[in-house]
Amino acid sequence: MLAAAVSLRKQGATKGATTAFLISTPESGVDSIAVTYALLDPILTIARPVAAFTTAFAAGIIENLFSYRSGKAEIPLHQPCPVDGCCDGTDCAPQAHKNHHTFAEKLRSGVRYAVSELWADIAVWFFIGLLLAGAITAIIPEDAIGRTVGSGLPAMLIMLAVGIPLYICATASTPIAAALILKGISPGAALVFLLAGPATNVATLTVLVNILGKRATLIYLLSIAVCAVLFGLAVDQVYAVLGISAKAVAGKAAEIIPAGAQWVAAAVVLVISVKPVAAKLCALFKRCRPSEKDHAAATPAPAKDDTSTPTACNGST
Repeated sequence: MLAAAVSLRKQGATKGATTAFLISTPESGVDSIAVTYALLDPILTIARPVAAFTTAFAAGIIENLFSYRSGKAEIPLHQPCPVDGCCDGTDCAPQAHKNHHTFAEKLRSGVRYAVSELWADIAVWFFIGLLLAGAITAIIPEDAIGRTVGSGLPAMLIMLAVGIPLYICATASTPIAAALILKGISPGAALVFLLAGPATNVATLTVLVNILGKRATLIYLLSIAVCAVLFGLAVDQVYAVLGISAKAVAGKAAEIIPAGAQWVAAAVVLVISVKPVAAKLCALFKRCRPSEKDHAAATPAPAKDDTSTPTACNGST
């Protein structure tokens, strides 16, 4: 995501547009929305992208007001063919390119991207989130977090303090939020964690200072913090007015799907996850394993044989 933001900025996107992209992208993806519906409930499934869109829009507008420019940078078009790269989109007009591939070819390309590149990017983080959620559910007693953290504004500020420096993606944060709700935290506080966690972390803020500047980074951070808390308070009120317990309905939306279909879907997810997870583990193992050069450098050189025949010097024999 950061690489895409840097590319947008280099192509002429304003700081406000880049800021809005960074805020909205993690929360409005199809993957995060689908996981939110499966693990949480329809209310948070709607509230999450709406809150992200509103936060992104507000942050972008505020930043553009501060960095208004009279001239408008022209953004060069970059429209390569997403199916097989048959053209770069420059010498081939989009109207002409529409007839290059059939609907079946486009559908196969989309499915191939979804089960390979897209899932490969999030599979490892998704399973890490599931493991953390399982640990929270199994280790922490019932209502322990609710009694310790509390509810309302204090709980949201705590979730904000936890989520801002935490390095976690939108998909991995969802099962953690579900586990926190099951342990007694309010849905509004969980929403604050879902909004602040994926959009902010120490690494992201460091890069933002370099590409956007200190003022834009401060606007980015304050917009997320303020909007997350406001939407968290609003979501808690929605649950209170409707008389719904977030703890009782968490994960129940998936019950409309037949059990057989759930098992088949789970098997498919496991099958398509084998390759990216194995690749990640292999890369991690190679990184931790000493290389051949390091092994050669650590191996002492063999001692020279002192019994070898002396060579003649200075012309003597």
